[in-house]
Amino acid sequence: MATARVNGATIAYDDTGGDGPIVVLGHGFLMDRTMFEHQVAALRATHRVVTWDQRGFGETVYDGEPFTYWDSAADCLALMDHLGIDRAVVGGMSQGGFVALRVALLAPERVRGLILLDTQAGPEDAEVIPLYQGMIDAWVETGPTDELAEVTASLIIGDPELSATWMAIWRARPQESLRNPGQTLLERESIAERLGEITAPAVVVHGTADVSISMDKAEALAVGLVGCSGVVTVEGGPHATNMTHPGPTNDAVIAFLAALPD
Repeated sequence: MATARVNGATIAYDDTGGDGPIVVLGHGFLMDRTMFEHQVAALRATHRVVTWDQRGFGETVYDGEPFTYWDSAADCLALMDHLGIDRAVVGGMSQGGFVALRVALLAPERVRGLILLDTQAGPEDAEVIPLYQGMIDAWVETGPTDELAEVTASLIIGDPELSATWMAIWRARPQESLRNPGQTLLERESIAERLGEITAPAVVVHGTADVSISMDKAEALAVGLVGCSGVVTVEGGPHATNMTHPGPTNDAVIAFLAALPD
C-alpha cells in the first residue's frame, strides 16, 4: 500500500507498476481497493493496474467533510497526476462506476476506455432512499449489528463466505465514518442526460442477480454510451459480481482491453 496526498486527502492505493497499458479501478460503496484482487491477478502480467480507496473507506484519510462523486472523480485524476499517468482505462464497481463516469466527463482526453461493473448513471431510486437512509443512520449510531450487516451483505455480496469476511472488515471500521459517504450515495444526481458526451469505448458488465442495481439500469447505461456495444451479463452474478464471479467478469474485461485501439 502507498499513499498520495491530493486534494487535502491522503489517498491509499496499490500500483502493480510495469510498462503495460494502465487500468485504474475504484471500488463500490462499503468496499475498498482489495475487492479487485481477482482482476489485478488476471491483468497484472499485461497491464499496470492501480486500485485506490475512496473517501470514507479503506485506508484513505480525509477531513471528514461532506463531498460529492465529482470530488471523488477529482481525487482519481489527482492520483493519476501523482503517478505520472496522462491517460488510462478508468473503471469501477457500482460507486466506483459513478466516479469513473464523472472522470470521463471532467477529463475525456485522459480516459482511454471505461470498465463499468454493476453500476448505472442515474440517481438512487426515490422509493428506497428512506430504507437506505435508515440503514445508514442505524450503522452510524450503533454500528453494523449482525442483522444490519447480514442484510447489507446480502445486497452487495450474497456469497456467505465472502460476506463473513467483509462483515468483519465493516465491524473494524469507525461506525461514524459511513455518514458522509452515505449522504454522497443517496444524494447523487443523475448524469444519464450527459452520457452522450462520453465517447470513450466502454464495457458494461452486470450480474443477472444484482438486487441493488437492476439490469434495466445497466441496459440504459450501455445504450447511452456511444462507445458501448451492449451489456455483458454474468449469469447469477450479484452486485459484487467481480468478486463472486471473477471468471466471466475477467473474460469480459480482458476482451474489452484487447480490442481497444492504441
